[in-house]
Amino acid sequence: MSDTVLVEVRGEVAVVTLNRPDTANTLDLAMGRELLAAALRCEADPAVRAVVLTGAGKAFCFGGDLRGMMGGEVPIEPYLKELTTHLHAAVARFMRMDAPVVAAVNGTTAGAGVGLVAMADLAVMAAGAKISLAYTGVGLTPDGGTSFLLPRAVGTKRAMELVLTNRALTAPEALEWGLVNQVVPDAEVLEKALELAGRLAAGPKGAFGRSKRLIAASLGALESQLSLESETIAAQAATVEGREGIGAFFEKRKAQYPR
Repeated sequence: MSDTVLVEVRGEVAVVTLNRPDTANTLDLAMGRELLAAALRCEADPAVRAVVLTGAGKAFCFGGDLRGMMGGEVPIEPYLKELTTHLHAAVARFMRMDAPVVAAVNGTTAGAGVGLVAMADLAVMAAGAKISLAYTGVGLTPDGGTSFLLPRAVGTKRAMELVLTNRALTAPEALEWGLVNQVVPDAEVLEKALELAGRLAAGPKGAFGRSKRLIAASLGALESQLSLESETIAAQAATVEGREGIGAFFEKRKAQYPR
């Protein structure tokens, strides 16, 4: 592993840190691969009894790296298929592993970062942080499990509001809507998440894991939806709408979608 995802085991708690602070921890191919590797490592290590997922710097995760999608040698459609293959496998592993996963949402999150918050078993959010889906704002569609997990967490109408309007959800709203469990002062978010994970680490890991899988099964066919998300965002990114939305984002102008 390189350093786009860091894994530090503190006693019985693994701290997984998204580590591209200069890009607001946006997900590129390397981070997608390393996030999956981190999930597999946490799952395989019997000493890890709880996991904290957080971001380096001021942001939690701003979703996919649009610059990487558009600026590389790989065309955007296969690029997104590869990225989401790794990302979605990581989401599934975190959701199904025995160790409880606590998201320490240390700053604003968008796009697939929202999926990482939603897939965590529990989430602690900084009071000053905000959440925005942002996908349709750049002509794209949800990935990272957001289309599956978000309606189940906040309800269909609220999920559609976030998808269609891209408005920012404040930390108090995220708590009220059921997307996170606690809102704490910004400086305390990692500390509080570690405290919570430490308490969980003392609990019955096997029972936690079986309970997690029961809840996941009750939600429906997660992997089928993740596969559909991967195909859809990759195809949409290659359309006129997708290219216009991403281009307008970089050019800091309002997108002009075809009518």
